Amino acid sequence: TALPGVRARGWVKAAKMAQRRRLAEDAGGPRGPTPGSQRAALYVHWPYCEKRCSYCNFNKYIPRGVDEAAMRRCLVTEAQTLLQLSGVQRVESVFFGGGTPSLASPHTVAAVLEAVAQATHLPADSEVTLEANPTSAPSSRLAAFRAAGVNRLSIGLQSLDDTELQLLGRTHSASDALQMLAEARRRFPGRVSVDLMLGLPAQHVGPWLGQLRKLLRHCDDHVSLYQLSLERGTALFTQVQQGSLPAPDPELAAEMYQEGRAVLREAGFRQYEVSNFARNGALSTHNWAYWQCGQYLGVGPGAHGRFIPQGAGSHTREARIQTLEPDNWMKEVMLFGHGTRRRIPLGELALLEEVLAMGLRTDVGITHQHWQQFEPQLTLWDLFVANKEVQELLEQGRLLLDRRGLRCSWEGLAVLDSMLPTLLSRLQEAWQQRTPFPVPGG
Repeated sequence: TALPGVRARGWVKAAKMAQRRRLAEDAGGPRGPTPGSQRAALYVHWPYCEKRCSYCNFNKYIPRGVDEAAMRRCLVTEAQTLLQLSGVQRVESVFFGGGTPSLASPHTVAAVLEAVAQATHLPADSEVTLEANPTSAPSSRLAAFRAAGVNRLSIGLQSLDDTELQLLGRTHSASDALQMLAEARRRFPGRVSVDLMLGLPAQHVGPWLGQLRKLLRHCDDHVSLYQLSLERGTALFTQVQQGSLPAPDPELAAEMYQEGRAVLREAGFRQYEVSNFARNGALSTHNWAYWQCGQYLGVGPGAHGRFIPQGAGSHTREARIQTLEPDNWMKEVMLFGHGTRRRIPLGELALLEEVLAMGLRTDVGITHQHWQQFEPQLTLWDLFVANKEVQELLEQGRLLLDRRGLRCSWEGLAVLDSMLPTLLSRLQEAWQQRTPFPVPGG
């Protein structure tokens, strides 16, 4: 049962109407495939939370009250503006993150999706993900989000141990998490992802593996494993610094990760990215766009984006960051149509560094065809085949370079961070040595 004002998948109708309008404008000719520069993913940031978790340093706020109607209007306006600025003709996926976007009204989600569908092509089967916490999305609310157009849930479960959940400052219990997971699977079968954290203070391998195995008896087809990162300015960082909590043991965390990925593989999950595991083809389309260095638009306070702005003959991709603080962001959107605070042009080398670092996070790695889309002159063979340090990684079996491209082995994926400095250094060296010639931007 949708909440008042939420039209059941109204954006699908809007998408079909917009598509018919564009076809009519094409002078009767069929539309060809959409070029890469005209496709993008869309990230929408909802900045508000019920409380701040002890480990979190994300851009989030605990408000006394939220003017959701104003926030909704600004999210819609900024989405429309950035779609126009980018010239994007097709949005491949939408991800509502935060913050806690499941605290937003389903009407807000529906309004953003309808605005996108009217401004560009949003296929009816596009992946639309909503991050949700167990205590902020009861059954009726999940049904309303489904009616609004959400078709995938990402649940911030984090732990199945109540003591650990209290340490992390979470508002839910393990029982809450499993209850919501069951309901989410009923509403979004095959489309529910869960997060599990490892490397917490005083956490041990055996009990953590017990949590993972318990989760496998309840979860759907996507699991993300994230190691705790102690961030300065968080309550957990302060507790560790003051000695009231033991510092996390990196060797134990590494053992948890290795044992955990083996358990998931045995359960039929493919480790398709360093932290992400899926079975039955349930990969995250949206996150895959990040790892493939596709374009994405960031809408909302503090959101990040990467796209080529249209006009003035520009071919340079920009990294964009929106204004952090929600009230200031809304003022800018009302004045200028968007709240972009920083625009950073990405040079050719900076873009290639991203392609290398992001692509190697996946089990597919970087195919030769994919690399050539960004760098048609300097091949992966040119870069790495004759380099002594890279040869050592190849001989150790951690890295593979063949006719498919460059990728990590199963063993190498777990130690990618230790290999990246060597690979990036080699790319930088080769870039400096090459003969200058013009290359179109990616």
